[in-house]
Amino acid sequence: MESAAARPRPVLTAGSVLPADADRAALVARVHNPEGDGPCVAAVRGEQVVDLTAIAPTVSDLMERDDAAAVVREADGGHVWRLDELLDAPTGRRDVPRLLAPIDLQVIKAAGVTFARSLLERVIEERTGGDPAQAARVRARVGQVVGGTLDGIRPGSPEADKAKELLVSEGLWSQYLEVGIGPDPEVFTKAPVLSAVGTGADIGVLGASVWNNPEPEAVLVVDSRGRVRGATLGNDVNLRDIEGRSALLLSRAKDNNASCAIGPFVRLLDEDFDLDTVRGIDIDLRIDGTDGYVLRGSSSMREISRDVLDLVAATHGPHHQYPDGFVLFTGTLFAPTEDRQAPGAGFTHEYGDIVRISSPRLGALVNTVVPSEQAAPWTFGVRALMRNLAQRGVL
Repeated sequence: MESAAARPRPVLTAGSVLPADADRAALVARVHNPEGDGPCVAAVRGEQVVDLTAIAPTVSDLMERDDAAAVVREADGGHVWRLDELLDAPTGRRDVPRLLAPIDLQVIKAAGVTFARSLLERVIEERTGGDPAQAARVRARVGQVVGGTLDGIRPGSPEADKAKELLVSEGLWSQYLEVGIGPDPEVFTKAPVLSAVGTGADIGVLGASVWNNPEPEAVLVVDSRGRVRGATLGNDVNLRDIEGRSALLLSRAKDNNASCAIGPFVRLLDEDFDLDTVRGIDIDLRIDGTDGYVLRGSSSMREISRDVLDLVAATHGPHHQYPDGFVLFTGTLFAPTEDRQAPGAGFTHEYGDIVRISSPRLGALVNTVVPSEQAAPWTFGVRALMRNLAQRGVL
């Protein structure tokens, strides 16, 4: 990667981040309020953002309410901010109001290898030992053997078992194929509670990584009873070289400072936006480099291998409870193979890349890539939140 000296800030406006049908959407935001030096739960109503903290001190509390959508649309609130003002705030500043990730006490979970196309890229990472220089050769070999074998396969089905037999016979079976087409999905903890960054913030890539990419995903917001209450967008940053060396390095590859972005808002499920809508959304990606480089990609939830409710059931149930709820990254189709730095090396980030993940029904999550070691330190944890809410008298 190049030096992080130049860090362009994306130009964000209400029109560029709101869903196309924002006038019909129940949208939840979190705002850092310098007056109380802490976060506020807020409703996005047009280009105004209304403080609802007196009604629901945390987003987790709001998600437990059966009337959450009505509260977001209609409840009287406190302070009102202009959305453009929040989007224009400098990254990491505590003396100005700004948007935060729109979740708080929820555990941040992620499902991996849920799309066949990206599944093969995980196999390639493993086969190359995380060496991007070997990717083209291994990709050709895997493509020659697998071809369309995995297209349309339902994980855990007899057809999946037959595909496994073929791949084993060719010496290409992998732990990634096991979770991709086997009976049990991969679900892991992506990041600690309260560590996610929101739209407009820097997003971190570990300085030691030389092969990495964004992962644009739909993120489900689930309450303590296992009910999906809403959805948002997320970037589950992927360090291909580190995870490719060993799947046991997943935490090293996935959980670093500012390596999880969620936003811009949580869109609550309602009569205009239900789970079937989420199952059908398309997610677009655009990366703009400081050198004029542009990469575009897309991911369609219609091509996911496991239904979203199956992923929720694998996360929450008699085997595991989440008293404050959780959010669940659902995986991505996107696995860029275009060369950027050298022939055969594939794609990797450069510092200063502006990553825009968007969907017409969810808006746009926009972040600038920096080294995790140089991103704003994560200092506001659960103890700080509890003290802050108590000092403000909203608990």
